[in-house]
Amino acid sequence: MAVTWTPIFDWDAEGWRVDAACRHTNAELFFPAGSTGAAVDQIDAARAVCATCPVKEACLQFALETNQEAGIWGGTDEDERRKLRRGWRASQRPRPVSV
Repeated sequence: MAVTWTPIFDWDAEGWRVDAACRHTNAELFFPAGSTGAAVDQIDAARAVCATCPVKEACLQFALETNQEAGIWGGTDEDERRKLRRGWRASQRPRPVSV
């Protein structure tokens, strides 16, 4: 019996990746080894590509929705996305209702 794999998440439902500025850039640029030393230049180079990207917001939204923990996504690094996620989660919590 053959097993069929069905993706749970459509990685590109809106087709934003077709327009991504990084589409023809080596993906390794966006996944530096560390955050100090030579990695700083690599991060800056990745962010420079993101700065010109017409789908930067869609990329960041994708990274937040799919919990991308590594790399540069939508011009943000891992720490920046963690902070954004915390803020988003806090905004989703039910607020107490005053009577």
